[in-house]
Amino acid sequence: MSKMPMFWICLLWLQTGGPDWEVRLGRLDSLSASQEDSNDIMPSPRANASALIDLFQKYNLTVKDLVALSGSHSIGQGRCFSVMFRLYNQSGTGRPDPAIDSGYREELEKLCPLDVDQNVTGNLDFTPLLFDNQYFKDLVAGRGFLNSDQTLFTFPQTREFVRNFSRNQDDFFKAFVEGMLKMGDLQSGRPGEVRTNCRVVNARPAHLLFESQQQNLLSDNKSIYSIWINRCMSLQIHAFYICYPTFQLWTKAWTIFG
Repeated sequence: MSKMPMFWICLLWLQTGGPDWEVRLGRLDSLSASQEDSNDIMPSPRANASALIDLFQKYNLTVKDLVALSGSHSIGQGRCFSVMFRLYNQSGTGRPDPAIDSGYREELEKLCPLDVDQNVTGNLDFTPLLFDNQYFKDLVAGRGFLNSDQTLFTFPQTREFVRNFSRNQDDFFKAFVEGMLKMGDLQSGRPGEVRTNCRVVNARPAHLLFESQQQNLLSDNKSIYSIWINRCMSLQIHAFYICYPTFQLWTKAWTIFG
């Protein structure tokens, strides 16, 4: 990630025409990063509305929150990788997604032919540099780039929110801010901190860093302890003496942090 000063990030955001809101202070940032954790909660571009609703409900986010926050796709682009199955093999049928407008499908087929470099990108809506309600107008017209976008209009529980936001940009902006504030209040329940630099954890003495790492490790992987000890116990007697010092360390760490 480039180290763009926050001033310029804010300026670029303002130039897109999006809403603004007062960010609540005091939210705890994670002490570590986990790609696996991110993958578990990030919506798939292939997801349907039912799966998205279930995912958002796990975090006390409503159907309205889901639709409004999906409006963040008003800005940006998506890869051909994320749309190929919609164009050529929707739901394993060997045919395109019938929800795609025919004219828009022809545009996507030119952008993303079967032999394309799947990192080629296309706009997520007709005004990819503006934060507006064009995204929702495109969904109503069958011009959603991602399956996870277009499904919001084809699914009954989400359709009316899409229709309303397509007609009323102020309603969309208000709902988007409400959703962002809710997301900002989400916490994992794990130890955290308020970072002085949002890109990196705060500097701390080595012994405190070790303790926080051990807390994360032990909270997520206590089962490794029992598996490892069982394997050591099943070894020949001379191998057990190799395992034993580590066994002592694990026992002490579990006593302190577990």
